[in-house]
Amino acid sequence: MCLLIGVHHVQLAAPPGAEPVMRDFYAGALGLAEVPKPAALAARGGVWFRAPGVEIHIGAEDGFRPARKAHPGILVRDLDALAGRLRAAGHRVLPDDLLPGYRRFYVDDPAGNRLEFLQPVETV
Repeated sequence: MCLLIGVHHVQLAAPPGAEPVMRDFYAGALGLAEVPKPAALAARGGVWFRAPGVEIHIGAEDGFRPARKAHPGILVRDLDALAGRLRAAGHRVLPDDLLPGYRRFYVDDPAGNRLEFLQPVETV
């Protein structure tokens, strides 16, 4: 019997001091709300974001190097609208049609973290 019930958050990393560009991307381009970090964790740097059903924590990491393959897969309501919004903000959107049952694309955040956005294909 599996005891897991869901994912609380996804932790990504960025170089120390990257908080302003991460805010521009996650709050600005993606539209997530910034949430305050607990006082005991705030001194470590980084920034947290949330929207209904998704929470992304960005931690400051010395010597940061982005993973090129690892990524969160985030479900979206309107893939085309999000792609347009990201392109308008100057981000490169890479469509991919290899996952049956989903339309999807990849985009890198300002630190180089790979993100996958997916929308289920409606079948009649």
